[in-house]
Amino acid sequence: MYRRVQFGPGRRMTDGIKKIIIISVAIFFFQAISSPSFRQFIIFNFGIVPADFWSRLHLWQPVTYIFLHGSLAHLALNMLALWMFGTELEMIWGRKQFLKYYFITGAGAGLVTILFQIHSTIPVIGASGAIYGILLAYGLRFPDREAFIFPLPVPIRMKYFVMIFGLIEFFSTISIGMQDGIAHFTHLSGMLIGYIYLRRMGTFRRYRSYRNDLKNLNIDQALNKIRQKINQFKHKKTDKKGPDVRSDDRKELDRILDKISKTGYEGLTAEEKQTLLEASSRLSKRDHRKD
Repeated sequence: MYRRVQFGPGRRMTDGIKKIIIISVAIFFFQAISSPSFRQFIIFNFGIVPADFWSRLHLWQPVTYIFLHGSLAHLALNMLALWMFGTELEMIWGRKQFLKYYFITGAGAGLVTILFQIHSTIPVIGASGAIYGILLAYGLRFPDREAFIFPLPVPIRMKYFVMIFGLIEFFSTISIGMQDGIAHFTHLSGMLIGYIYLRRMGTFRRYRSYRNDLKNLNIDQALNKIRQKINQFKHKKTDKKGPDVRSDDRKELDRILDKISKTGYEGLTAEEKQTLLEASSRLSKRDHRKD
């Protein structure tokens, strides 16, 4: 059975994504209220113009272009995709790692665009390179999740969704380039940089085998055992209005379980994983003694 992605107002916006959206929206409206000449100045100086990057040393462009957008629809689609696919990644990775990945894929896509279009004077703007990097990471992290994505009438697994979009950008790069006003090469570069980064950081291995962090213990069974033990303790006949009589170990395990429910197992620190491992080992030993 595959889990379907649930998008909508019920999903809270994480801190890193909230900051990106606020900054991007603020800059867009600043562009909108600016005079046409000043708007062109912003785009040609803070968007990516490969020829100017080399000749005028506009070295900031691979970062600043991420926050510029050409239209309200361009901005809305990018920020919607960021919220839809980035929220859970930030919850798992944490804000610092998520923002690091976002800017590495965005700036990396910009640099690749500059390297392969050295003489181009056409400005490239938008967060799409970073968004495609986020899409790739989401598809790798949750390959078998199903989602209804417009305009497809049936749910599609995320691994196939990512493959389809990657192929579309690949063939669009070869056939039409930027003739339709879309930087397909930059999109594709965002996915490529994301793939290299995740592979280099060993994220693929963590995605496939992160449960081995518990030294081959089944994480789901271990968590269920811990919950059962805590629930047994909670249901003992104690005065509900009295002081919290749980031991420090039980309090810590309760806190870790609450954190797992919010951020997932990968959101735990190394110390918290070790605490969970030790608790799981103790429970397993107790069960063996009972047998």
